[in-house]
Amino acid sequence: MVNSIRQVVVIGGGTAGWMAAAVLAQQLAPNQCTVTLVESAEIGTVGVGEATIPPIMQFNRLLGIDEDDLIQATGGTYKLGIEFRDWGAIGDAYFHPFGHYGADLNGIPFHLHWLCNRPGSLGDYSLVAQAAYARRFVRTSDDPKHVHSRMAYALHFDAVRYAKFLSDHAIANGATRIEGRIVDAVRDERGHVSAVRLADGRSVAGDLFIDCSGFRGLLIEEALQTGYVDWSHWLPMDRAVAVPSVPVSAPDPFTRSTAGRAGWRWRIPLQHRVGNGHVYCSRYISDDEATAELLAGLDGEALAEPRQLRFTTGRRAAFWNGNVVALGLAAGFVEPLESTSIHLVQRGIVTLMSLFPDGGFDAATTTEYNRLMTREFEAVRDFIILHYHLTRRDDSLLWNHVRTMDVPDTLKARMELFAAHGRLMLDPHELFREPSWTAVLLGQGLWPRRPDPIAAAQDDVRRAETLWRMKDLIGRGVSAMPSHATFLNHPSRKDTSR
Repeated sequence: MVNSIRQVVVIGGGTAGWMAAAVLAQQLAPNQCTVTLVESAEIGTVGVGEATIPPIMQFNRLLGIDEDDLIQATGGTYKLGIEFRDWGAIGDAYFHPFGHYGADLNGIPFHLHWLCNRPGSLGDYSLVAQAAYARRFVRTSDDPKHVHSRMAYALHFDAVRYAKFLSDHAIANGATRIEGRIVDAVRDERGHVSAVRLADGRSVAGDLFIDCSGFRGLLIEEALQTGYVDWSHWLPMDRAVAVPSVPVSAPDPFTRSTAGRAGWRWRIPLQHRVGNGHVYCSRYISDDEATAELLAGLDGEALAEPRQLRFTTGRRAAFWNGNVVALGLAAGFVEPLESTSIHLVQRGIVTLMSLFPDGGFDAATTTEYNRLMTREFEAVRDFIILHYHLTRRDDSLLWNHVRTMDVPDTLKARMELFAAHGRLMLDPHELFREPSWTAVLLGQGLWPRRPDPIAAAQDDVRRAETLWRMKDLIGRGVSAMPSHATFLNHPSRKDTSR
């Protein structure tokens, strides 16, 4: 009989480590196994992953986290989507909203109807986009007949504070934290990691290890030499510089991404500060120039010295190797253009829990985990590449490169299909759905050559009337919302939309 997993050891804290520890402790500790997290105060965390996407709400609900408590503890704000500036061409702007555009008609996706006549802006038919630009917010209504039931949102939060919030939750559920710097990994006769040694001579044994040690990949790479799949030929950004700034106005309920000559800058509004960063390619701009561009674009005074990060976009050749599962930056890195970093941690944890091993670590389980996570990473990769490749910019070496480069066949086929009739054929498992692809494809200028034949055959007069009613309902729904700032100041307004 194979032994059960009795000791799970998480290597590294930060957002990834404490997300893993919180779920493992709640689901497994203390009856099934112990959960121990090892981290060192000497080693800082990246801590710039401050923007999320809607699945984070499911994760927090899984842990039983009260949304108001989380917002207060992390200086959080609400996020309704991302505004993109200067991506398709300099001077262009579009909004990628969460949730849906309009409603499907006769089983035909809404955007295919809209493309037949293009009445107004596509964003006119997104409750979330209209709320974002009106700086209004309300939580999703439980009443499916209420327009506010169409709300979809995520969070902005201080990632360091979020990790601390989760650490308190995990420890309250039985997880143990050990302070110490890891200097070595001990391996058994199977090649599995059996323990890690700390600088002070202590040893921490485990049956299953979760590597959240950041880009270093202390176990998955340094100990097990798993290998790395480099995607920098498609995503050439290799550095970032980040700095917080003083807020000069009420926080917007959306993230902003502004493309520059050699990369792009993010702006993430929190209650107590604004998170800012510049992701760039060092082949086309120096670190000093990139920092200067970031500082010049701040709305308010910088609150700290700019912090530099270096990375190679890609993923581990295997996310699960032996008895080590890598999460977060140890698993791979897809730049934070669509705020997917924390989501990929979440997917890794959820997938691990659905395939939780016993001490035998059978090959079928690890193979399936690696297949699912590879699929997840590659789907996100294609969506991010789309933003770069689908541009009309020719003002710099970077944009000339990404506009003319070859892209993965999966992405190329999707763009060609959309260019014909506006159709999107997505796999059910994909993170980004039709509204997201439509927002970026149209927002950056890929217009279908012809309308969808089935949509075009529908009654134009009836369609126009229906779309007008949708637009009117959305306008009235937005007008009924409080401002984002008001909602943040009165978090008990849970029933505002009902």
